[in-house]
Amino acid sequence: MNKDLTTDLLVVGGGAAGLCAAAEAAAAGVKVTVLDSDLHMGGQLVKQTHKFFGSKDEYAGTRGYKIAGILMDEIKELGDKIEMRVNTTCTGYYPEDGVYTAMKGEDEYYRIHAKKAVIATGAQERMLPFPNNDIPGVVGAGAVQTLMNVYGVLPGKKVLMVGAGNIGLIVSYQLTQAGVKVVGLVEAMPKIGGYWVHAAKIRRLGIPILLRHTILEAKGEDYVTGAVISEIDDKFQPIGKPQEIDCDVICMAVGLTPTTEIFWQAGAKMQFVPQLCGHVPFRDKTMRTSNPDLWVAGDAAGIEEASSAMVEGRIAGYSAAKALGKKMDAKKFDEYWARLDHLRAGEVGTKIRAGIAQVMVEGWEA
Repeated sequence: MNKDLTTDLLVVGGGAAGLCAAAEAAAAGVKVTVLDSDLHMGGQLVKQTHKFFGSKDEYAGTRGYKIAGILMDEIKELGDKIEMRVNTTCTGYYPEDGVYTAMKGEDEYYRIHAKKAVIATGAQERMLPFPNNDIPGVVGAGAVQTLMNVYGVLPGKKVLMVGAGNIGLIVSYQLTQAGVKVVGLVEAMPKIGGYWVHAAKIRRLGIPILLRHTILEAKGEDYVTGAVISEIDDKFQPIGKPQEIDCDVICMAVGLTPTTEIFWQAGAKMQFVPQLCGHVPFRDKTMRTSNPDLWVAGDAAGIEEASSAMVEGRIAGYSAAKALGKKMDAKKFDEYWARLDHLRAGEVGTKIRAGIAQVMVEGWEA
C-alpha cells in the first residue's frame, strides 16, 4: 500500500544519535518522524550490557540498554510530537524533489516529504577476506551481541574472536559471562586497540590474546568446525607454522564502516577519512552537511563512542530545529560542544580530532 507522509524533521536511525536528535528537536516544538529498520528503537544501545564511560551528562556508569530506556522515556514525555516507525527502512532520497522513500517490512511503501532531515544511520560491520568466510559460524560481533543480549541465544560453544578492539574485548567478556568458551583473541596489530580496563578482564579470565596474528582460513564445509591462524610480520604476511584452532564460531570484530548511502544520494560533499573509518560527509559545527537540508550525527559522521554520538545528535537536532524557525538558546549549543570536546580530549581522542579536522568547515557558502 502506497502512502505519502509529511513531517517537519525526518530522523533516519533510532539509535543513540537519532533518539537524541529527535528529542532535542521535538522539545523545541518540531514535528519529528523517526525511522529505524530494527524491530525496536535504541540501535546498538539495546545490546550493550556493559557500563559506559564518558561523563555524567552521557550517563557514565550506566549500562547501555538502560540508557536506551532513559532516552525512550524522554521521547515518551514529548507525546505526539514524535512519531516512531520501527521495521522501516529508508530506501532512498531523491534530491530533485526532496522526497525520501521507505519500506515498512516488505509490504508498505512510503514517500516522505520532510523539510529537514538528520541522518543517523550508524555503521555496518567490516569483514575480512579468507577461505570459507561465508559459511555458517563466521559472524560479526554485533550479530553475536544481538543473539545473546537481545534474544538470549548462544551463538555456539567455542568462539575464536578476531580483533582486540573495544568491541572484541567486550563481546569476549560477555560470551564468557554467558557460559561460552572463548578460545582466544587474534589481533593483527602489535598491541590491543581497546581500553586496558576491558583487556584486563579478559586476561584475568585466562583468555589468550595473540598479537600480530591473523586468521588464514575457516575450517568446515556446512558450518565452522575450526580455524587456521598464523603469526604475521610487519607487512601483515604470515610467518612461521600455521596453527589450527578448535572452535565452532569465528566472531569478527575488525571494525565498523559509516553507513552513508543517503549522503551520496543527496549529493553531499564526502571524503574518505581513515581516522573516522570510511567515507563521511563534510559538516559545519551545527552538523549540517553541504546539502542544506541534511544534518549528520553518530557513527554516520565517523566511528566514535556512543557518548559522543548522543551529543552529536543533540547538536544536530538543536540545529535542525533552529533552521526550521524555532527559537533556540545559544548557551545550550555552546554547552553541547563543550561536552563533546571533553569527550574527545586526551590521548584517546587524538585520532578522532585529527579525522574531524579534515571534514569540518567554518560554514557553507550561500
